[in-house]
Amino acid sequence: MNRLTRITLMTAAVITSLSACVSAPTGPTVAVMPREGKPFEVFQLEDMQCRQFAANAVKDTSDAALKEGATSAVIGAALGAAAGAVIQGGNHANVGTGAGVGMLGGAAMGAMNSAGKQNQAQMQYNIAYQQCMYSKGNQVPSYAAPAPGQGYR
Repeated sequence: MNRLTRITLMTAAVITSLSACVSAPTGPTVAVMPREGKPFEVFQLEDMQCRQFAANAVKDTSDAALKEGATSAVIGAALGAAAGAVIQGGNHANVGTGAGVGMLGGAAMGAMNSAGKQNQAQMQYNIAYQQCMYSKGNQVPSYAAPAPGQGYR
């Protein structure tokens, strides 16, 4: 296996592992309680509906995090290969090392960018979930539950 093939396979492995780290929020990270007197079965049904609503609200943000991480890793590997060739004055012996260092740096930057987008997606998910649960009359942190019968109409 030649050096270029190894670099390509290593880049693909890093991008694949980076992609595996990025995921959409799987649930809320905030506590919501049913209002007094609400049957738990009704609360569970509302929870399911609001989780679906929140998941749909952040679908685009989660996809953007995945794309940004993969793109950063690919660009980093390409720039690293070019830097390796330039530093060695055209000697191709260390192009692989430059590509490897660039790939790792690009993957690290991609991971940081993805983590930021993932945090943003979780925050948006929580807000959408809280809004939905609040509109159904549940108790949301920092907000008093609406009086029974005074929900959105």
